[in-house]
Amino acid sequence: MPAAHPDRGTRPGPFGRALRTVRDNLGAYLVVNAVMYGLSIAGFVTALVFPELNAAQVASLQADGTADLVLSLLGNVWLFALVILGVNTVTVGALSILLPSMIVPFAGIAVFAYRAVDIGLTLAPADRTGWVVLVPHSLTYLIEFQAYVLLVLGAYLLGRSWLRPASVGAPNRRAGYVSGLRQIGRLSLPALVLFVVGAVYEAFTLSYLVPVLVQAMS
Repeated sequence: MPAAHPDRGTRPGPFGRALRTVRDNLGAYLVVNAVMYGLSIAGFVTALVFPELNAAQVASLQADGTADLVLSLLGNVWLFALVILGVNTVTVGALSILLPSMIVPFAGIAVFAYRAVDIGLTLAPADRTGWVVLVPHSLTYLIEFQAYVLLVLGAYLLGRSWLRPASVGAPNRRAGYVSGLRQIGRLSLPALVLFVVGAVYEAFTLSYLVPVLVQAMS
């Protein structure tokens, strides 16, 4: 009988590798959390102090058809969840965070920093109904925002390994870039899981829970 490989059964799975990446870069992970959540909360507070900013955000969503799209999807919760997932993963995750960072080091971090403030401005409730909606939606915010944080961390690790390949033991910038892409890949799986959970939760709460809460408070 052949001898078992000594490492068999001990190699971490994809989530284990993602956790190890976060643990190995814990300082950067904590800073990204503090900065991005901080910017979003700053946008939220600013909109509470200056309600016209939130009104402008709402008017923009109505003008570009986003509000009408959301209303039209409330009757089909799974399609609604799929649209939310597509926006979070493709529009924000891939096109706003990862793709810019693959072209210019750290560019996606700056793009999402702007989006973080914008998210806070949009979330700020303008009336009593808005506060009711915010109760279940705050969990959506925490779940989906944490997925964004993981991708921003990946963008940071890509930029660092690209510009300083020695930090990941790479002999040159090309090898450092490839190493950074691997780290993004490790972090993308748990981010995708969070996006899926967030999209399903958001679709179900907006379709079923929020109308009940609003009616109960009226």
